[in-house]
Amino acid sequence: MKRMVLGLVVGVWVAGVSRGADSKKPSVGYTDTPKLPSGWCVHDIDRPQPAVVAPAAAIGAPPSDAIVLFDGTGLSGWVGTKQADPTKKKYNPEGQALWKVENGYLECTPTGSIMTKQKFGDCQFHIEWQTANPRQGDSQGAGNSGVFMMRRYETQVLDNFENRTYADGMAGCVYGQTPPLVNACKKPGEWQSYDIVFQAPRFDGDTLVSPAYVTVFLNGILVQHKTEILGATVHKKLPVYKPHGKDVILLQDHNNNTRFRNIWIRELDLLKDDRKQ
Repeated sequence: MKRMVLGLVVGVWVAGVSRGADSKKPSVGYTDTPKLPSGWCVHDIDRPQPAVVAPAAAIGAPPSDAIVLFDGTGLSGWVGTKQADPTKKKYNPEGQALWKVENGYLECTPTGSIMTKQKFGDCQFHIEWQTANPRQGDSQGAGNSGVFMMRRYETQVLDNFENRTYADGMAGCVYGQTPPLVNACKKPGEWQSYDIVFQAPRFDGDTLVSPAYVTVFLNGILVQHKTEILGATVHKKLPVYKPHGKDVILLQDHNNNTRFRNIWIRELDLLKDDRKQ
């Protein structure tokens, strides 16, 4: 009797998972299920498959579809901003990136900020950074730099291990706008990491259609969760938006010898329309 009941249950279950499946492709989807708001059916057999991306063997290494911006060997993908003091001996008016490269890392020098040659919009961005040990300075003077998406929207780089500063100016913040959820900084001299998911703002002419958003992991810990960016990040002023398109990523020269390594990016389209046409 138990075997008969079990057989009936199994038979009903098999019929349930196979009912409605395409006869030519019985194991990969359905054609007679209810429609989602996107227009696709639940488990739709014809819904486009995501692209295959091979993860890296080591945590933090670039995946197969990443653009490597700095691999430890040179600055061919970067230029200077010409914002350094022209009286300094190392100032280069041609915009060459003059930060120091050695031992697999990039070190900020007082020669101006640097920025990528390539412009980006929505993206996943990875960078690792290290501040001086022993600490040099305090508050905003300790290991200060910044990652500026589209040259405007800063995620602060700063030594905030037992180093107090204003909350919306510490590591993991949207500078001048939103403090991090937690202080996840390591000790000075230890390598730290950012993983940033950035959604670029959208404009229709001079009108802001959708603001920028950012999600940030500091050392693997969530510190910003789809945080709305209120406009270009600035010091001691309110942020505002001005229309722009794709733009470069900038690393800030703030007169600290902060180091960076393993910099890569994945281009995304976070507002891609997946609705069935």
